[in-house]
Amino acid sequence: MTSHKVKTTNPLTTPTLAKAIFTVNRHAKTATNPKFLYLLKKKALLKMIVEGRAQKTGLHFSNNPKYSQQQSDVLVSCGEYTFHIPPCKEDFDKLPHLGSLDQNKRNPRTTMNLMQAKKILQEYTGMKEYQTNASPKQPRYNKPVFKPLGQSY
Repeated sequence: MTSHKVKTTNPLTTPTLAKAIFTVNRHAKTATNPKFLYLLKKKALLKMIVEGRAQKTGLHFSNNPKYSQQQSDVLVSCGEYTFHIPPCKEDFDKLPHLGSLDQNKRNPRTTMNLMQAKKILQEYTGMKEYQTNASPKQPRYNKPVFKPLGQSY
């Protein structure tokens, strides 16, 4: 009786997930469907925080505040990478504020393509991207019908 070694490589290691999140985040800035990519990033990071693979480090002032003059984002460290996600109410009470973002600190480069990164994160989070028509069809213009006086159609 011989024992066969089964090669079980788990592609969902913390460094692989961090690289996938980095790739999705980098492409989301110019994507046609950025909402899905940012949601995928957020769900993956929150799941990693729950599993203990990533930690919320603190709060940073946002470089691009949306509606207010000042807004904070949660800094999440995951392996060699750091990411920002929107804060929840508890984060303001529990996390220290780190001030402005340090422009000299950068994430390491990675060579993962977007399709591979999306596939990894969708498998990890269980999210699916639904294809929608980017440009919904315009209703065709119908000329008005003029009825002669006294007739009804």
